Amino acid sequence: MEAESEPYVRLATMRQLHQAVADLNTARSLADTLQTVADGIVAGLGYELACVNLVRPDGDLVVAAFAGNNAAEALITGRVGSRTSWERRLAMGEAWDELRFIPHTDGWVLLDDDVPQWHTEGPEPRFEDEWHPQDRLYAPMYASGSGQDLLGVISVDRPRNGRRPGAWGREALQMYASQSAIAISNARLRANMQRALVRLEREQQALRASEESFRQAFEYAPSGMAIAEMGGDQHGRLLRTNDALCRLLGRPASVLRRYSFADLVHPEDIGTLLRTSAEGGRAELRLGRRDGTYLWVSLRNSVVADTADGPRFLLTHVEDIEERKRHELNLAHRASHDALTGLPNSAELRARLSARLCERPHAVMSTDVEALDAAYGDVDEARVHGSPADGFGAGRGVGPYDHHVHSVAPDTVNDDGSKGLAVLFCDLDGFKSINDRFGHHTGDAVLIEVARRLTTCVRDGDTVARLGGDEFVVLADGLGAADAADLAVRLRNAIIPPIRVDGRAVRVGASFGIGWAACGMTAEEVLRSADQRMYVEKRSRSKVHRRAG
Repeated sequence: MEAESEPYVRLATMRQLHQAVADLNTARSLADTLQTVADGIVAGLGYELACVNLVRPDGDLVVAAFAGNNAAEALITGRVGSRTSWERRLAMGEAWDELRFIPHTDGWVLLDDDVPQWHTEGPEPRFEDEWHPQDRLYAPMYASGSGQDLLGVISVDRPRNGRRPGAWGREALQMYASQSAIAISNARLRANMQRALVRLEREQQALRASEESFRQAFEYAPSGMAIAEMGGDQHGRLLRTNDALCRLLGRPASVLRRYSFADLVHPEDIGTLLRTSAEGGRAELRLGRRDGTYLWVSLRNSVVADTADGPRFLLTHVEDIEERKRHELNLAHRASHDALTGLPNSAELRARLSARLCERPHAVMSTDVEALDAAYGDVDEARVHGSPADGFGAGRGVGPYDHHVHSVAPDTVNDDGSKGLAVLFCDLDGFKSINDRFGHHTGDAVLIEVARRLTTCVRDGDTVARLGGDEFVVLADGLGAADAADLAVRLRNAIIPPIRVDGRAVRVGASFGIGWAACGMTAEEVLRSADQRMYVEKRSRSKVHRRAG
């Protein structure tokens, strides 16, 4: 009769096993899956107690789930047993294929190890296959199914029939352990995927928040900001500009996207822009506005990447420095110009004159063509600078890269038509008496008017400077001896007409000395020469004629 019922027992067990395995696939989390494994043994495999021990990342095993006894569950759930103790258990006892059975006669040595355990005392078995309360049955779970990568261990206790499992019961438990390992691996995979998705979502949220913060910082920055392409055919083209930059340049964003900074920069500042490095580069230059005017700005560059390996862009911060530049230029102008007349002062005059001079004398060009060639370094050095035998080889501006155009004094005795840099030294006649009679206010007004008249009589490229007191100097390049004499007459005639100050007409005369700037001379020597000739010219005329001009 027992033999006839065996197939029915197996069929019922198979149905229960199938249901327990099906339940494994319904768990939503790793914790649910572990508890379902324990519950399935109690519900479907005929054991009263089941415990699931899970391998931790450090290799030890933790009691992750318990089923069948609430007191035992509260006592040992969450407790940890060392990997060494577990390997000892799985190596002793009887091997039932992959299962490991340790009878109570051998298991007494395990009572004091660190593996969490719960058991009760009981009488000795009455027959050979009766289950003893201290019998132990373990079903290892391997992730790969090869017995090499231990995932955890299922321990069971108290078979409901009171007997050690037979061949069919062992096979069912081993099959269930194998399916449980798959379910736990899948649950771990899902958990890892969910954590990865959560982490990715957080990263994306952080990225979106960062992009929004950058957008707001970019759009609402009080100073100009621009993003430009970096590299390729469109290098430097503006991709995005903020409102502050649009207002600064008087152009809408849609229009600015057609340009690069190279299209907007002042022609004189294009070299400064090209020399500015992309990473951390700074430059002060002028950008063109829509109305045709130019605005001084400070550019500061930095390189930003769209993604880890994506294209790089140039982020440029544009700051309006027009007011500071105006102040700096004003300070520079005040340092180099006379406060009363607005003309270049003595220091600026000497700087401009020194820029035209070098230390090499006798640098005579035989023709105008040779003078032009010298400016581009194409003339023979011996003809330009003089032969080394002349003793001037140690001067400034030696070598094939000397692009200095030498100043040469024309022959004032025999006018050969050569041109040079004329230095006209002017001293006002009768100015001291005006200061003494009418005061410094009138004297200042006279100096201002004389400066205006001198400026209107010269060419755009010439220099009119106030040397100090009532002395003025005019630098006029490209003049011959006769041209310089004619210019001195024109300037004197411009000064002679009466000057009205506070309803009173006053008159001053002027004496001019003509000197010539030549390489080999210093600025002081040139001015001293013109000054001496002025005094010679002044003494050669009577006092009446000096007053009359």
